Amino acid sequence: MTNISEFGIYPDSAYNARHDHLYNKQYQEMLKRLKKARKQAGLTQVQVATALKRPQSFVSKCESGERRIDAIELATYAKLYKKKVVWFIPEGE
Repeated sequence: MTNISEFGIYPDSAYNARHDHLYNKQYQEMLKRLKKARKQAGLTQVQVATALKRPQSFVSKCESGERRIDAIELATYAKLYKKKVVWFIPEGE
């Protein structure tokens, strides 16, 4: 069986592997913290996007999990929000 997404056509196993991060509890918690940090910093997605020289949709997709965040991007968000990177990372279960 195959899945069709905006990224192409994938066999089920490949599609699921690409989207496993959306179901990872720790990653979901990190996304909650990312949004919380932005709000604590008193910033809107538009303001963050302007600071990052990206469209607002980039910030929205990062916060929602539609776009995966890498370590360098997380460090950039942390600096912008005046948080340590470890603040975003929940402890393992």
